[in-house]
Amino acid sequence: MTKTYLIAARRSPVIPRNGALARLSIEEIAKPVLLQVLRDAAISPADVGEVIVSNALGAGGNPARIVALNAGLPDRVAGLSIDRQCAGGLDALILADAMIRSGQHHIVVAGGAESYSRRPLRYQTFADGRDPILYDQARFTPWADRDPDMAVAADQLARKLGISKAEQDAWAVESHAKALSGAHPEIVPIGETIGDAFTRNLSARLCEKAPVVAGSITAANMAVAADGAGFVVLASEEFVADHGMEAVEFVAGKTIGDDPELPGIAPVKAIKAVLDMANVKVGDLISAEIMEAFAVQAMACQQGANLPVEVVNRYGGALAWGHPIGVSGAILAARLFHQLLRTKGMGVAAIASAGGLGSAVVLRSN
Repeated sequence: MTKTYLIAARRSPVIPRNGALARLSIEEIAKPVLLQVLRDAAISPADVGEVIVSNALGAGGNPARIVALNAGLPDRVAGLSIDRQCAGGLDALILADAMIRSGQHHIVVAGGAESYSRRPLRYQTFADGRDPILYDQARFTPWADRDPDMAVAADQLARKLGISKAEQDAWAVESHAKALSGAHPEIVPIGETIGDAFTRNLSARLCEKAPVVAGSITAANMAVAADGAGFVVLASEEFVADHGMEAVEFVAGKTIGDDPELPGIAPVKAIKAVLDMANVKVGDLISAEIMEAFAVQAMACQQGANLPVEVVNRYGGALAWGHPIGVSGAILAARLFHQLLRTKGMGVAAIASAGGLGSAVVLRSN
């Protein structure tokens, strides 16, 4: 089987819901990002074999097809939409890797597009004629008593691991500080929106004033709901060799299920699995992009996988910009891609997902 390489990776600014991207459809948010990764890769739309788009908030139909057509890709590019909630943006890359290794395609564009601002309203209906009930969070297990709200589950994880609110707040403060300290070359402006809107000079004092969501979980130590898009161009070894491209190898990827009541810890198993698949030790990593849907989630994954804290989220994390659910995994991959282009070595990206899922990938540049 051929190897798979990342040859371009970009994302939009991440903007909290009802902000600067609120008027745009997901295909309108996605288009500038998708076109930019094609330019970065120096390929034409005709080179693309498939587009995989993660969307978690129920855009309906086949969003990937709409995104592909709106970006001017050939009609033959069918588009594949996936929903694995938070993990979907990273799982899109794992699927793309499988397509390329199996010989189906030489080029696959994978990522996600999400609009919290324009998500459809969802209702549960009943056969007995009762009025439908509006819901925001979908079911993630078949058991009502084992399907916690995500913030409640994060607080339960903090209690289980003995991670205090002060420690979570400190992680959040550092995330914002790191995000402010460096450039973010993966961002593609959307109109006049050129950067993340949420990043700020957060302080422990501001954290103390943040509204409580559940126990130790507050508006300061959990990621804000947001709009955005992110895409990665993956290519076969043959294509990269023929075109002499600078590339980052996709070494391994894995999604694993774990305890649905403690979803934040699920990436630990996935991280350990992909490192084992890649024959890589944690000490070999120069960067680890770990999702910060909640500070405690990132802390639990860093501690559980024994990742050196100094390599985790070097330039901040989702606490500092937000969480466009189906896009966040692709954002992690895009950020890791650009870091590995600058500094050769090994890196890992990992994310937790509702229902007790963990996804992780290992990337390498030489």
